[in-house]
Amino acid sequence: MLHIWKLLFFTPFLLYSCYSDIKTHRVNNNLWLIMLGSGVVFVLLDILTHGISYILYVFISAGLMFVIVYILFQLGIFGGADAKSLIVLSVIFPVYPTFKAFEYSFPFHKPSIDSFAFSILGNAIILIFIFLIGLAAHNIMKMGIRIDNPGYIFIGYKTKISQLVNKHVRLLQELNIVDRDNELYYIRRELELDDRTIHELKNLSEKGLIKDDVWVTPKLPFMIPMTMGFFVAVFYGDLATELTKYLISFFLK
Repeated sequence: MLHIWKLLFFTPFLLYSCYSDIKTHRVNNNLWLIMLGSGVVFVLLDILTHGISYILYVFISAGLMFVIVYILFQLGIFGGADAKSLIVLSVIFPVYPTFKAFEYSFPFHKPSIDSFAFSILGNAIILIFIFLIGLAAHNIMKMGIRIDNPGYIFIGYKTKISQLVNKHVRLLQELNIVDRDNELYYIRRELELDDRTIHELKNLSEKGLIKDDVWVTPKLPFMIPMTMGFFVAVFYGDLATELTKYLISFFLK
C-alpha cells in the first residue's frame, strides 16, 4: 500500500517537470529539493516497515544511479534536470514498487534487475528511439526517397525558412555563403534558432543565396520520455528486459 501512496504522491512532481521542460526547457532545482525532502518521510516509513537493513538498498540504488547519470551527464547525453530526477527517484524507490489494483498485479513484467530508476531510464531511451523512428517515417512520407540529407531523417525535419519562429529548435545544417559583394555569411551547425538567426536566414533566403527550407532538429524535453518511462515502469515493467527476451526467443526459433 505504501508503494501506491508514493507513486500517487510523486506523480504530480514529474508532470509539473514536463510542463516546465516544455515551456522553458529547464526545471527549477527547488522542485527536486521539495521532492527529495518529501521522499525522506516515505524512506523513513519504509525503514520502519522493512527494518534498518533497508538503508543499504537506498545507498546501493542511489550510488549506482549517481554513477550512471554522472557518466551520461559528462558525455553531454543528459541534462541536469534529468540526472537529478533519476537520483531522487532512486532514493525514494530503492526497490521496484509492486502493488495490486483492480485485481491485477503491477507491474505486469517485473524485471530481473531490482532497480526502478534504472528501468525508468531504459524505458525513456527506448521511447526516444521509437520517437526517432517515427520522425524518420514522417520525413520519408513527406519527401519520399529523394531526401537531400538522408542522415538527418532520424534527428530532424525540413521546414520553410519563411515559416520559422523561435520555438526551441536547432539548425542541423552548416551554412557558409559568400554573396556577390564578397560578404561572408556563416551560420554554424547546431545553432539554436533565436529571433536574430531566424531573421538572418530569412534575409539570405530573400536574396536567393539559400533555398527557402532548412533542416532543423527539435530540442526534445527529456523529462517527457522520462515521465512516460516512469509510468511504463510502474504498470508494464522494464521494456529493455522484455524486448531482449523477445529478440532472444525470436532468433532461437
